[in-house]
Amino acid sequence: MPNTSRIAIIGAGNVGATAAYALMLHGTVAEIVLIDRSAEHAAAEATDVADANAISQPVRIWAGDYSDVRDAAILVITAGATPKDGEPRTSVAGRSAEIVRDCVRRAMDAGFDGVFVVASNPADAMTQVAQAESGLPAARVIGTGTLLDSNRFRKRIADRLGIAPGAVAAQVLGEHGDSEVMAYSTVRIGGMDLDAYLDGRQFDRAEVAHEVMRAGYTIGHGKGFTSYGVASAIARICEAVYRDERVVLPVSTLLSGQYGIDGIYLSLPCLIGAEGILRVLTPELTRDEISALLASADVLRRTLEQTNGEL
Repeated sequence: MPNTSRIAIIGAGNVGATAAYALMLHGTVAEIVLIDRSAEHAAAEATDVADANAISQPVRIWAGDYSDVRDAAILVITAGATPKDGEPRTSVAGRSAEIVRDCVRRAMDAGFDGVFVVASNPADAMTQVAQAESGLPAARVIGTGTLLDSNRFRKRIADRLGIAPGAVAAQVLGEHGDSEVMAYSTVRIGGMDLDAYLDGRQFDRAEVAHEVMRAGYTIGHGKGFTSYGVASAIARICEAVYRDERVVLPVSTLLSGQYGIDGIYLSLPCLIGAEGILRVLTPELTRDEISALLASADVLRRTLEQTNGEL
């Protein structure tokens, strides 16, 4: 794997450009290269981010091509088809798979040998497509998965309790999509589970779960796309890999028997470091949560059938 300070981003649309901006603000790496089918658009976005960088930490930002990915430690893929307003993410699986396969093929042909971070919709299936096309170990092909959903979960719990999101530990597991599992059994506030912290107060779990699951649709309906939340998730995963943080984040990975699920990408808490995913964790879930996770895996299997290729 390359020992460089470069992150390459394929797809300079709303998500890719915002991810570059987030990475620049964090000062995570010394080099960020944007690659897009429209060289003009990539150049415009790179210039805009670079101009903002003039008052931030020094980072070299430019629009490049696939030859630039060879020396990248991390390659982020945001390119893919975009669901129409109200459409489920899974509706674009076939079209996105063609795009992701082409991006991965060209990156591997260029000599890329780092860690992939995949955010293309539908994220779990596209991460599995990317891993199959690249031939890299699954540990080095990470999907953004439910990291964003978990952040939304923590935020909405915190809002109702009148505390800071940072005080809440909570996980959304399974698909990044309509079958995602709000694992209330994982919620902790100061080491206390939710019921203990509530101490008899009312809390509408179903309402919070619905808000979290529908958040992307609500944002997309209002502004046409989502960008800041997912870009922040991308940046967080890249930081964990680049800095070898060995932090636990809920991201999409290839399961190998956890909870009886095998051969499918979905989100569980994962220990992440420089080599990618170092360990997949299996928190103690309730019987209902495990059943919901198995149902989510079935949804993802059906989604993979729409990707028009062998995995």
